[in-house]
Amino acid sequence: MQQKPANYWDYIRVEELLSLQSGVARSETELTDDEVRFIVIHQIDELWFKLVVRELVAARDLFKKPRVPEDALAFAVASLRRVTLTFELAAQHFKLMETMRTQDYLAFRDKLNPASGFQSAQMREIEVLLGLSDADRIPFGNEASYLDALKSHDGSPSPARARVERRLADTPTLKAAVSAWLHRTPIQGSFPGDPGDERVVAEFVQQYLAGHETLCERALDHAVRVQALTKTDEERLRARYRGQLQGAQRHLQAEDLPADQRAYTGRLRAAILFIDSNRTLPLLSWPGQIIDGLIECEQGMLAFRQRHARMVERVIGRRVGTGGSDGVAYLDQTALKYRVFTEIWAARTLLLPKDLCPPVRDPQFYGLVRE
Repeated sequence: MQQKPANYWDYIRVEELLSLQSGVARSETELTDDEVRFIVIHQIDELWFKLVVRELVAARDLFKKPRVPEDALAFAVASLRRVTLTFELAAQHFKLMETMRTQDYLAFRDKLNPASGFQSAQMREIEVLLGLSDADRIPFGNEASYLDALKSHDGSPSPARARVERRLADTPTLKAAVSAWLHRTPIQGSFPGDPGDERVVAEFVQQYLAGHETLCERALDHAVRVQALTKTDEERLRARYRGQLQGAQRHLQAEDLPADQRAYTGRLRAAILFIDSNRTLPLLSWPGQIIDGLIECEQGMLAFRQRHARMVERVIGRRVGTGGSDGVAYLDQTALKYRVFTEIWAARTLLLPKDLCPPVRDPQFYGLVRE
């Protein structure tokens, strides 16, 4: 069947789109320009979030494969970069929101009660899809679960809650899929399940810790010569660098986790450092960019949250949120504490200069073509 010619306004559905800015009124003619602007900006945010969800699903679906083709990693990097850019663009909208004076917003704010931006199901979807755990969530109000805040005001089911519940059932998360992929990284040419893999990984970790010890000795020697004016200063510096070395050991040996999780997480952490330390090798180049892309993606989202908090504080100060939350205080907490890719962030503290990294046993193994 031949497709009929399309008009721009039909393809984009312009008339439908422009009829959706009336809020709870019968017509947008009943609204002030500020209220229409408020609605439009939040609708645009939801459209940005829709694109973010699609990009994250595409990346997740790639990494959940038992074997991820090397030539597909470029597409995953592109998806993550688009997520970062989307959050950067969304954050720009807050400049337009900040042109609204406090009194202008207060003129229609009560219409929102008890609605809240927290009820953005797509933002909750993004958090779930990334891999934010329930245990790490900050209570929004008096609800036992963040899902309760997504019910209709009379307690009945809502499309928002149904959307998030569907996403919760859509596993694995991006974090879980990427972690499984990173865990399979060949370290010194050894894969998980290979004979002697645990020994190879343990040797790499010990060499890495030895490099840390040398680095700490270098830094301590310099700090003592330059900063220590008294014996107390010297002892304080020694304790600080000793603590840094102990922290590296605790992290690489996964001593912060229950015993039954240490082997898996220890190898994952070693793999991240192995990739990041040797990303100039052809086979590790794209994985290195994936690591960068994940950090940039999460950083973009955190910057969006921080920008949101400052906009809200500028317009209405530290009032109680329309949904009963702590308002700006709640937003600040999410910007500070909502971290998903914690293993990758932690690796940045442990990375060594090239001369102290364990040498790669067989660099040719990590070439683009292996015999």
